[in-house]
Amino acid sequence: MALKNINPTITTAWKKLYEHYNLIKPHHLNYLKENRPNKKNDFSIQFQELEVDFSNNRITKETLELLIALAQECELNDAIQKYFSGDKINVTENRAVLHTALRNTVNQKIVVDNENIVPEISKTLQKIESFTNKILSGEWKGYSGKSITDVVNIGIGGSDLGPQMVVEALKYYKTHLNIHFISNIDGDHVQETLKELNPETTLFLIVSKTFTTQETLTNALTIKKWFLQSATEKDIKNHFVAVSTNLQMVKDFGVAEENIFPMWDWVGGRFSLWSAVGLSISLAVGFENFNQLLLGAHQMDNHFKKTPLEKNIPVLMALISIWYNNFFKAETEVILSYTEYLKSLAPYLQQAIMESNGKSVDRNGNKVDYQTGNIVWGSTGTNAQHAFMQLLHQGTKLIPADFIGFKESLYGLTEHHQKLMANFYAQIQALSDGKTKEEVHLDMKVNGQFNQIESLLPYKVFEGNKPSNTILFKKLTPQNLGILIAMYEHKIFVQGVIWNIYSYDQFGVELGKELAHKIYHNS
Repeated sequence: MALKNINPTITTAWKKLYEHYNLIKPHHLNYLKENRPNKKNDFSIQFQELEVDFSNNRITKETLELLIALAQECELNDAIQKYFSGDKINVTENRAVLHTALRNTVNQKIVVDNENIVPEISKTLQKIESFTNKILSGEWKGYSGKSITDVVNIGIGGSDLGPQMVVEALKYYKTHLNIHFISNIDGDHVQETLKELNPETTLFLIVSKTFTTQETLTNALTIKKWFLQSATEKDIKNHFVAVSTNLQMVKDFGVAEENIFPMWDWVGGRFSLWSAVGLSISLAVGFENFNQLLLGAHQMDNHFKKTPLEKNIPVLMALISIWYNNFFKAETEVILSYTEYLKSLAPYLQQAIMESNGKSVDRNGNKVDYQTGNIVWGSTGTNAQHAFMQLLHQGTKLIPADFIGFKESLYGLTEHHQKLMANFYAQIQALSDGKTKEEVHLDMKVNGQFNQIESLLPYKVFEGNKPSNTILFKKLTPQNLGILIAMYEHKIFVQGVIWNIYSYDQFGVELGKELAHKIYHNS
C-alpha cells in the first residue's frame, strides 16, 4: 500500500503552528530557554552512546507538541509501518524502500513481490564476508601471484559517496589495503589515481546497478584498457569485481560470474552502502567492523520504529527542521562535525537529503505551494570556524546547525581533544547566547579601549538567537557511525512524509543526462 496523501498545510496542526510561530518569533532563544520548566527531560534524548540535545532551538514544549500533532495528522505512524514492511511506497517507480532490511540482524520474514528477501540478503552478506577474508588474508592472488594491496571503487552518486564517506570516517580501523575512489567522468581524475597503482596488485570494484551509467562505464572501460597493457583478458577475473543487476553486461565486460555481487530494486542508490555496494567498506575496515556498522544502523531502525514520536530522535530532528524551513523560512542547514574523520559527511548528506526531498510535486501529482527540501552544507570543526562561521554568527541569514561531537578521541591525545571540544561547546553557546551591547561595552572598558567604544561597538555585538542541535557520541566507532547515518536516513523519510512528496525517486537527475547524451553524439 502507498503512503496516504495529506497536504500538511491544510491540517489543523499546521494552522496552529502558524499562530504559535507568530507568538514565539519575537522571543530570543535565551528567553525561551529561561522559561522552560524541565529542560533536560523535555529537550534531550539518550540512546545508547548517543545523546541528542534539542535545547538550543527556538522552540517551547508547546512547539514540540504541535509538531507531533502535525506528524500524527499526516499519519506518520502508518507511514513508518509501511516503510519497514515492504509496501511499495516509492509509487512512481513501483518499488519498496527497504535499505533497512539490509541491516536487519533478526531472522524475520520481509516479503517483496511474494518473495522473502531475507535469505538473499544473508547469502550476500556471507559472500561479502568470504570475499573480504580471501583478499585480506592474501589467499586471493593477482595475475602475477602477488596479493592485493590496493582496491579501486568505480561508481558515482550513491555508489561512491556513501562508501567513500564511511571508509574515510573509519580510517582508524583500516586494514592493510589502500582504498581509492573514482567517480567523476573527468579523465584527469582517472589518470591521477591510476598513476599511483600497480596492475599486478590492484582490485577494481565496478559498482553500477544497471551497468549503463555513463560515468562508471566510461571509467571502467578506460581502466580495463590500462590494465590490459600489462595483463591479458583471462587475468580480468583476478582483478575485476562488479556489483550490479545487469549480469549479461557485466559478463560481456569480462567479469567472472562468481565475482558479481547483487543489487536490488528495493534499495535506492543513495541508501545502498549497507549492501554489496559497501564491499569497499568491508575491505577497508574488515568484515567484522562492516557488520558493526550494520548493527548500529539496525539499532537506530528499532529506535525509530518503536519509540513514541515525542521521544524519537529522527522524528524530532525532522520536525524541528520543518519548523525552521516552513515557518521561519530558513533555506539551508549546516552540518558541523567536530572530527576530521567526518569531512565527507556533508557531501554524502547533500545527496541523501537534496536528491530525496528536492521535489516540487506532491504525492497527488500537484505542484506544492510550500517549501520542501533543505539545502545542506558543512565542514569539520574547527576548520569551519576559520572559514564560514562569521556568516552564521553575524550574517543576515538564519541557518540552523547540527553539531556532531565525540566525548573521546581515538588516539587519546587528550589536550588536543579538550581544545577541540571546548570549541564545540563554545560555538553552540555563542550562536545561542550571542553578546549584548552592554557586554561588549564592559569588555572594551576592561581592555582599556575607551577611545574605540563608540566606533567599534556595533561590529562586536553578536545577536545570538541562532539555533542548533547537539549530537554527541562517546566515540567514533563503526556501530556509532551506523547509528548516525541511519538517524539522518530516517529524518529524510519523516520530512518526505510530512511534505507529502515522494522521497525515493530522482527524476530530476535525468534531463541533464539526456541532454549531455544528445550534445555528445551531435558534436
